[in-house]
Amino acid sequence: MSGTLYGVGLGPGDPELVTVKAARLISGADVIAYHSARHGRSIARGVAEPYLRAGQIEEQLVYPLTVESTDHPGGYAGAMADFYESAAARLAAHLDAGRDVVVLAEGDPLFYGSYMHMHKRLCGRYPTEVVPGVTSISGAAAVLGVPLVEGEEVLTVLPGTLSAEALTAQLAATDSAAVLKLGRNFEKVRGALEAAGKLDRALYVERATWEQGRTAPLAEVDPGSVPYFSLALLPSPVNDGVAAGVSPHVAAEVAEGAVTVVGTGPAGRPWLTPEVQEALAVADDLVGYKTYLARVPVNPRQRRHASDNQVEAERAAFALDLAKRGRRVVVVSSGDPGVFAMAAAVVEVAADPQWKDVPVRVLPGVTAAQAVASRVGAPLGHDFATLSLSDRLKPWEVIVRRLAAVAGADLAIAIYNPKSKARPWQLGEAREVLLRHRSPDTPVVVGRDVGGPEESVRVVRLADLDPETVDMRCLLLVGSSQTRVVERGDGTTAVYTPRTYPGA
Repeated sequence: MSGTLYGVGLGPGDPELVTVKAARLISGADVIAYHSARHGRSIARGVAEPYLRAGQIEEQLVYPLTVESTDHPGGYAGAMADFYESAAARLAAHLDAGRDVVVLAEGDPLFYGSYMHMHKRLCGRYPTEVVPGVTSISGAAAVLGVPLVEGEEVLTVLPGTLSAEALTAQLAATDSAAVLKLGRNFEKVRGALEAAGKLDRALYVERATWEQGRTAPLAEVDPGSVPYFSLALLPSPVNDGVAAGVSPHVAAEVAEGAVTVVGTGPAGRPWLTPEVQEALAVADDLVGYKTYLARVPVNPRQRRHASDNQVEAERAAFALDLAKRGRRVVVVSSGDPGVFAMAAAVVEVAADPQWKDVPVRVLPGVTAAQAVASRVGAPLGHDFATLSLSDRLKPWEVIVRRLAAVAGADLAIAIYNPKSKARPWQLGEAREVLLRHRSPDTPVVVGRDVGGPEESVRVVRLADLDPETVDMRCLLLVGSSQTRVVERGDGTTAVYTPRTYPGA
């Protein structure tokens, strides 16, 4: 038996305006689906957050574009049609497996909502139920405290994307109106209201029912401050006087038959970039070191291929072979995949002629060095170098030579892989190399498990650095001669390297 598809309206933004039925279905669903733009944030998911439970499967449906410019052969309409078909197929996979799917929708699911595109594609194949929600128009009127219409008055609902001429004609002919989808259309809508002789009655509502919402006479609003989630209201004339955009990031789509190497940052979802979230959401297969792969929530629609940490080339070849067979493959790395991680391995293996036609894309992530540095201020604020103390893939003599050269150049240094059970002595020798070029008082930041549950960050003198207190989960930041340590008024320690250098 297949699962049931639910289109669930969440209301205009206040989680307390979610209906009892909607809250029950959200909590009980096997799969929660929601749309988002490429920035990765989902308003719908944020509203539904109080009603989600642990262990639910999430399907993030990321729009391929948010403006009408595209190189898709079918234009904007073709690109969106392909996206909706792909998204519907992802949901159908869960429904076929007997899982109930709740698609979250701001406002009401069938009122200018994205859910309707899933509904039209799936309602004829699966049991479907739509749960209505409070519309943004109702929320805005409630916030303003003004009646929209009375008696025999007519309310006209208009999208701000209409032409200026059409807006003006509609506004001139109606008693009351609500104009949605403002954002970049705001100045056009304001001009139409003025041309219709009704600008003095128009009211502006931004993020209705949200704590950070805003209301104002529409004529007084700065066009540059208007987000997409805003609307213009022309309330009932009988009650007149009762009430007082960033260019989207466009990334290449995760394509069939391609490998995308992603960096998940140092730990957990808060460190993921929206671009990486999108890649993970649409993947068919996830490939990676078992520890890093475990950080990605399980989705039974996807296949997971975990392996040991010392088989990078084999892992890369496996991912490329999957992609060659038409799969959407994401290789998961910690931190940034191009910093001592899987990007180099995949690109190197992909140079083999057998995989020359497999597209490979690399998506950056927050590095461990950036994460540790952020906890104490700006120790990498000037020129710095990044070195690994692991001699598994390069001779120790090379490491010593490079460490001495960087130390002699007076660069701050980020040191990865400082110590492991198999390499217990190298950090002590590295400290001695550094002390030949640096003052014993040079600050060293020791960050461990930054972003994780066992996070610790401490600042010590280079001379006092004890290798016994360091393990493989640590990263070290060694200051230059100019790096400073400052005790803040709240008792915390700040470390920074000035952007200027003596003699500049």
